[in-house]
Amino acid sequence: MHVLVAGAGPTGLTLAIDLARRGVGVRLIEKASEYFDVSRGDGLQPRTLEVFDDLGVIDEVLDQGIAMPAIRVTIGGQFVGERRMAEPVDPTPDIPYPNGRMLGQSRTEAILRKRLADFGVEVELSTELVGFRQTDDQVIAELSTGETVIADYLVGADGGRSFVRKTLGIAFEGTTDESIRMLLGDVSADGLDHAYGHWFGKAGQPMEGIFLTPLSGGDQFQFGTPPDDDELDPTLETLQELVDRHAGPGVAKLRNLTWSTIWRPNVRLAERFRVGRVFIAGDAAHVHPPTGGQGLNTGVQDAYNLGWKLADGREEVLATYETERRTNAARVLGISSELMQKHRDGDETAMERGENTRQLDVSYRDPADTAVLTSGDRAPDSPLVDASGNKLRLFDLFRGPHETLLRFTPATPSDHPHAVNVVRTNGQPDYYVSPDAFIHYHAEDGDEILIRPDGYLA
Repeated sequence: MHVLVAGAGPTGLTLAIDLARRGVGVRLIEKASEYFDVSRGDGLQPRTLEVFDDLGVIDEVLDQGIAMPAIRVTIGGQFVGERRMAEPVDPTPDIPYPNGRMLGQSRTEAILRKRLADFGVEVELSTELVGFRQTDDQVIAELSTGETVIADYLVGADGGRSFVRKTLGIAFEGTTDESIRMLLGDVSADGLDHAYGHWFGKAGQPMEGIFLTPLSGGDQFQFGTPPDDDELDPTLETLQELVDRHAGPGVAKLRNLTWSTIWRPNVRLAERFRVGRVFIAGDAAHVHPPTGGQGLNTGVQDAYNLGWKLADGREEVLATYETERRTNAARVLGISSELMQKHRDGDETAMERGENTRQLDVSYRDPADTAVLTSGDRAPDSPLVDASGNKLRLFDLFRGPHETLLRFTPATPSDHPHAVNVVRTNGQPDYYVSPDAFIHYHAEDGDEILIRPDGYLA
């Protein structure tokens, strides 16, 4: 099997890694001539950290990233206190990464590219998809290099202006709100404590102002502020004037402006995520406002959902991609849009991201199924001890491209290649665990639970 992936952002990289580790031939092309070096999406949610654990990059992500910082709030020049988007919580047996992590998108992509190279696959820069057609059993793609590629499947992870989506004629339903604009970028700020985020608001209108969030791996902040001039030139001098206006003269001296852009809310969802042998994922399929930090994370999980299904190849499996991921994207777009509206209305709770932004509650279950834990739910982690007394975790057993069959105190052997026997006593099976550690599974002796390759209950 061979898969061609267009677009080497976090979505395309995640998909390429997942396919490559399954032994699927994959090419990852990128029309840009060089890798970009700016922050863009810098918030990694807990479920994405679990995906990165499975892909073998979690240690580097945690090492290079930083915890989501407290935000020092100053209104009208007066410090009023600290706020957090989410209060940090301790890991639990079922949730090993309960808190998000801040890591600029370019650094996340570099980590993923390094991991992809472990499988002998490199991103092909300056290589653009310029045309394609498909038959019942293949996709014929034309590249800007003049090469014709024949693949079993094509995946467009090529962003909000997706060539793949447009060529397929898939409607991109939603709106662009021209009444809201935001100046975004990366800059260093002498005088500000880099251990904190900073919000400088206007007296009487506390939600109007400028935020600066620390970026890992240096002294830069990602900034954001609504410009008051349609013709604003986003230079360092312009940005310094905005900071002086909201924070006060002399509070922060800006330097090293490496990226800036004017952003408008663009909230869109593709009508379809698939046509025949061609799929779309990430921003090509759904575009989010930055509120809630959902865009990059949703794209990574699109890829994580699609990878094992492409490797499986059965139509009944491939058909579930659009059903599962489009439903989830619609839900997440609602969360992001609600937070954006709160910010627009001056609701200070817009600074806080709730439980539902962690994406740990993503489920593909039938809405009519009200069981505590059922098909389509995320499989929780849990501590284990093997027969030799070594400590390990369920996530250690799930890690990799395979599905896993959990068998609770089985009475008969199994021929499943990745069957794990779990008992509740200190006997001599393959693995055992204390009774209360599996409370989230509500399993009884003799039960069997199949975990999909993407960590959801089958």
